[in-house]
Amino acid sequence: MLSQAAIERSLQALHAIGEGCVCPDDFACRGVECLPALVPSEITTLSVCNLDTGRRSVVADRPGAIGPHELAEFDRHFHEHPLLRDHARNPCAATKRIDDLVPAACFRESGLYNDYYRRIGIDHVMAVPIHVDQRLLVSFVFNRCGRGFDDAERDALDLIRPHLGAFYRLCASLGRSGWAPAQEWQLTPREQDVLRWLSAGKTDRDIGAILQISPRTVHKHLQRIYEKLGVETRTAAVARAHALHATTA
Repeated sequence: MLSQAAIERSLQALHAIGEGCVCPDDFACRGVECLPALVPSEITTLSVCNLDTGRRSVVADRPGAIGPHELAEFDRHFHEHPLLRDHARNPCAATKRIDDLVPAACFRESGLYNDYYRRIGIDHVMAVPIHVDQRLLVSFVFNRCGRGFDDAERDALDLIRPHLGAFYRLCASLGRSGWAPAQEWQLTPREQDVLRWLSAGKTDRDIGAILQISPRTVHKHLQRIYEKLGVETRTAAVARAHALHATTA
């Protein structure tokens, strides 16, 4: 069981990710920047696996740590990956380590380890699946050399996993630069910003301070958002945004 201090550190990491996101594209960068403060990692990535094509794209906290050749080797062993096999199309997927799924000796004898992980200097891997559907598996992935990940580190990440997923889906629904568009709802860019921070649990005063507008202006934006989404409350607006994304993604 996590200590109160560990719970507070997890929530602080979650807050740090949300606090730094001023547009959807910031989510991946803020995630790989802030999460290693909670669980140290030689390489931390946001990994997006396309289950139909067997290919992966990554955002890493160390640019250049995973080169084109290594990316190609990962894709070559895509369907052999223990974590990917366990998490793919699994709505109950939770934070796991490769060690949870296969003995360490077996992993080090695999082509995946020798062709990919050994090349990038990694021995231990832990994945936090934040979004799983029939086509995509989106995870924050922690990679270490030498020391493995302990249960407390796994549990600290799994505590905030659902919240990271909700924030990811909202960012996607409010998308720019390749994320899923929200134009079907006719929200203005400012209304999209307000709804994103609303989903992150911010008050009107918090949102006003972040966006440098008055709480009264935030309230007016919320009233227009409610009308456009066909809802009457803050909670319903966030739920409606998630539901609309699910039907259009």
